[in-house]
Amino acid sequence: MIMKKSKIDLDLKNKKILLTGGYGFLGQPVFNELIRNGAKEKNIFRPRSKNLDLRIAKNCAKAVKGMGIVINLAATVGGIGFNKKFPGTAFYNNASIGINLIEEARKAGVKKFVQIGSVCSYPKVPPRIPFKEEDLWLGYPEETNAPYGLAKKILLVQLQAYKEQYGFNGINPILVNLYGPRDHSDPANSHVLIALVRKFIETKEKNKPEVVVWGTGRARREFLYVDDAARAIVLATMKYSNVNPINIGSGFEIKIKDLVKLITKIVNYKGKIVWDTTKPDGQLRRKLDVSKAKKEFGFVSKVDFKTGLKKTIDWFIKNRPKD
Repeated sequence: MIMKKSKIDLDLKNKKILLTGGYGFLGQPVFNELIRNGAKEKNIFRPRSKNLDLRIAKNCAKAVKGMGIVINLAATVGGIGFNKKFPGTAFYNNASIGINLIEEARKAGVKKFVQIGSVCSYPKVPPRIPFKEEDLWLGYPEETNAPYGLAKKILLVQLQAYKEQYGFNGINPILVNLYGPRDHSDPANSHVLIALVRKFIETKEKNKPEVVVWGTGRARREFLYVDDAARAIVLATMKYSNVNPINIGSGFEIKIKDLVKLITKIVNYKGKIVWDTTKPDGQLRRKLDVSKAKKEFGFVSKVDFKTGLKKTIDWFIKNRPKD
């Protein structure tokens, strides 16, 4: 693997930046963070998928033309239910968008490419917990997430191959589960935290007798507040130039059962909770070793989990979808 690293800071002030997924749950905070770090709003291009389908190479060529930096946040992503129902969609969309963007960026002479990776790419049975970057290839991912996780891994291979052959400057920050305000809560494709928040709030308001939660509650997850994730991505964009993956997380891990207890306490839910053990838990533990990000570009998460959860719940109550 290529181990050379650089400590040169990238000045964002006059750079033209392609930010795919730039209006989304993660994209908007990344956009805000870019502005805070000197990028000019007029220089940040945020295409919408309805206007520019990035699964198509010629559209990627249009998007990257004249850009100095590409930050690819465009993704088809969801929770366990979505991944089980649409594994082909998860694989094809994520792989094709990334492959085409990286290739067109290379041909266009883009100076820095940031391809977001996922904790779902790690082995189902890792050699150690927390997961270290060098363990990424030591096993097959957990089956419910494998098509998504493997799509992300092939983009890492592409970046490494392009670095070796073309000298292409790409990085691959690997993110844990994100949470925070503006997360999409559609039950068909939402992640576990916001899905649980929605279930408990709506059940309480509609006076339903119980909330059904998938699995046993034994699974543990690491959660990172979305604004912290955005800060990490922009720090990495400016300060990190090693093509090998780098973990981005909070270092905080919680059982799903304890997460449920916290949500019920905050929303004051007093009803019954049913654990549907016929449904999968997913990977039982998922926690990253985040020491490398701290060492390489000084990233440490700032938002305490309970504080972030309260902000997420408050936002959902004020902005929830109407029936």
